[in-house]
Amino acid sequence: MLLDIVEVLNGLKIKYFITGGFAVSVWGRPRSTADIDIVIELVELQIEPLLKALRKISEAGYIDEDTAKYAVRNRGEFNFIDPETGIKVDFWLMKENQIAKNQYSRRKTKIINKTKINFISPEDLIINKLIWHKETMSSRHLEDIKSIISISRIDKDYIQKIAKYLNLEDILREIKFK
Repeated sequence: MLLDIVEVLNGLKIKYFITGGFAVSVWGRPRSTADIDIVIELVELQIEPLLKALRKISEAGYIDEDTAKYAVRNRGEFNFIDPETGIKVDFWLMKENQIAKNQYSRRKTKIINKTKINFISPEDLIINKLIWHKETMSSRHLEDIKSIISISRIDKDYIQKIAKYLNLEDILREIKFK
């Protein structure tokens, strides 16, 4: 499913990067995840072609056009669900701030089954996990961070700089980040 979605996004020239559990599996230890999280840059004119292309992947797939339009206008989220596989794809609209722009410019391309796929950088994934942990207090995010740190080469200075800017240093200390 991931490769199909990426082909659609590439074909429609929609800027994107994969984040969430799939990205953790690339930068850290593989783990199961029930969905695919994708940050996209989308304008309203691209919604109809995107929906049409996604429905070609799965005719039984569920996607709500009004929800997608609302997400584009409000920089929110919409999803595509394939009932045949049970896979849900969450499309998150890229925020209009410098952090989001930096994350897009820092994305990393990996080749999987001869397909180029854009992933959030491991450092920016750690930053997002720090934010999500602060918001939800879920230990899953801390486990993911430790997994990424143990497996990937990361720019620790960058993480510390952004964490300081976002007031997340206390969480870094909690996981004994050095």
